[in-house]
Amino acid sequence: MSDTGNQVFLLVGIWFGNREADRDHPFGHGKAQFFYSFLVSVLLFGIAGYASAREGYDALTHGETHLAAGTATVPLTHVSVPGAWVSYGVLVGAIGFEGYAWRKAYREISRIKREHDWSGLVETFEKTSQVTTLTAFTEDSVSITGLVVALVGLAATQLTHDPVYDGVAALVIGVLLMGFALALAWQNKRLLLGESLPADEEAELRAVVGNFEGVAALRDLRSVYFGQEHVVVTADVRFDADMTAEEVAEAIPELEAALRGTNGKVAEVYVEPEAHAPTRDYPAV
Repeated sequence: MSDTGNQVFLLVGIWFGNREADRDHPFGHGKAQFFYSFLVSVLLFGIAGYASAREGYDALTHGETHLAAGTATVPLTHVSVPGAWVSYGVLVGAIGFEGYAWRKAYREISRIKREHDWSGLVETFEKTSQVTTLTAFTEDSVSITGLVVALVGLAATQLTHDPVYDGVAALVIGVLLMGFALALAWQNKRLLLGESLPADEEAELRAVVGNFEGVAALRDLRSVYFGQEHVVVTADVRFDADMTAEEVAEAIPELEAALRGTNGKVAEVYVEPEAHAPTRDYPAV
């Protein structure tokens, strides 16, 4: 239920995030994907993690387990099989489905890593704004790990008739889910609060402004994510004193176009010309 419900939340986030900008949301609805990914991490991962940890705790404290006990009747055939074999079938089938989904998510997260020339998955996890892909990849990774742990715990319990192995497996799965829930919630929090571009990408934009013809100094430059791959940039710029108002008016859209061309995530740019040189000026590069 957690695994499937998580995908539903992510789909709803994509749908809301792709809605056009309107008067109430002039910069679009892109942050909806951050919000629904946050819900996935808190509601689904957190609740599922707690439920699994509780089952494990109960098995350890009461010395009983339900997964390897009893029998099940196969539909239509009326054949009875050990309940553990039903669990084996569910777990093996789930590993197959999750493995396929994980492979798709891994390919996409690897493409994102290569596109930004990030060093590895850890840096990608910390910096990417594509939280839908990040959440799917993380969830699939945790799911496969948890399924393998559950399979080992179930097999050990069936072979030894000791419920402690199944209980430990459930407890480990719960801790895994809750741990990654916290990590994902933290990553979504930074984007919900309005994170800027990484320092190196913002430095490239500053260099473009500083080298732009007619720019005397860059007073300040700010960037903020308003959705996946949707960044708004504002720049306070002091143009050369000998430029006329008409020349400044012509230079501004050219500078905005140059900034958008430098970074594909920059969707909107607002350049504010400054009349005087404040002490916070960044000298032209």
